[in-house]
Amino acid sequence: HLGLTFEPALADGALVDARKGSANYSLVLRGRAAHAGRAFADGRSAILAAADAALALAALNDKREGVTFNVGSIDGGSAVNVVPDRAVLRFNARAPDAEATAWAEAEVARIAAAANARDGIVAHLHGGFTRPPKPINDQQRTMAAWTHRAGAALGLDLKFQASGGVCEGNNLAAAGCPNIDTLGPCGGALHSDQEFALIPSFTERAKLSFLMLAGVERGLFDVKSLRS
Repeated sequence: HLGLTFEPALADGALVDARKGSANYSLVLRGRAAHAGRAFADGRSAILAAADAALALAALNDKREGVTFNVGSIDGGSAVNVVPDRAVLRFNARAPDAEATAWAEAEVARIAAAANARDGIVAHLHGGFTRPPKPINDQQRTMAAWTHRAGAALGLDLKFQASGGVCEGNNLAAAGCPNIDTLGPCGGALHSDQEFALIPSFTERAKLSFLMLAGVERGLFDVKSLRS
């Protein structure tokens, strides 16, 4: 088996080979509500606990090469005269390999345990790594060579580079299916208000995909050679 998927290529036409793994987490915190004026000291703020956990996550960035933590949101509270008793901290983690993934998981568990140990706070951690890292191996190198060969027939000198982004290519590789996962159009600035796609690349990448499939069908690319 092999996989061809259509995540966008980079703006300069490069495709992705290695990918980091990705985890999504929610840390659900319960504190103790109290009136902010009459009984402030009786309250236990779930939002403050979430904020401290967010800062602890941010402090992990640059602690291990290639591992990043991004706090996406903190939701909670009600009226401003009430010590908030509920909060949810949502965050993402990225890791380049299995060892880094284990380190990230351990650090997240440590921070969740620290939140749970706070006076009057109960914390529950949900989520984890659902996109495993996609490392470069011999099968991926072979597929990259095939893609480069197909691109050359179109006058393209295709390059490959690693990415911190994830896609279905991560899960295909983890299941033992080598794949090229950036056969979509070229573009950039993903997930921002400046996101763009280069219109001429739609036709170019459709031709590239056709040549990849034709190469398999005609035996130019030997799928059996991908077996480990």
